[in-house]
Amino acid sequence: MKALITFVLIVLVGLLLQTAMVSRMNLLSGSADLMLVLLAAWGLQERVRHAWVWGAVIGLLVGGISGAPWYIYLAVYLGVMGLSRLLTRRIWQAPLLAMFAVTSMGTLLMDLLIYFHRILFEGINLHFEDTFIQVILPSILLNFALALIVHPLMHDIANRLYPAEASA
Repeated sequence: MKALITFVLIVLVGLLLQTAMVSRMNLLSGSADLMLVLLAAWGLQERVRHAWVWGAVIGLLVGGISGAPWYIYLAVYLGVMGLSRLLTRRIWQAPLLAMFAVTSMGTLLMDLLIYFHRILFEGINLHFEDTFIQVILPSILLNFALALIVHPLMHDIANRLYPAEASA
């Protein structure tokens, strides 16, 4: 029950921060995605349970309030959670490196899917070079900056919610 209440509070505060502040902090034409970074950090915590539920719920919520199609957010956020859970088992000695890997892959995937959606379904003519330099790279950099703050915070929350079992 405590984990559910914490989950709801983190999601609500994260969505408020994302819509009110973080989405308006731009570097060139790129912007940060706090919810993606939160999911990556949460998925990298070993003892966390129900991580996939977090990914699905946050993907649907953010997809519902964003300008991009909801299924892109759902797919990317579930992919971020899957990669996070995979790296938790593989690179456990370098958690910050895993955080940066998941964040960069998730941001790249999100921006590329939105890029191709705009070209194929909306008929917008975008040059890939410009999009990569003006949107994707700055977004990754901004998400890295958020990751430095969010990762230790989510690690602390996970340790409080799921304390390590005492060894006998």
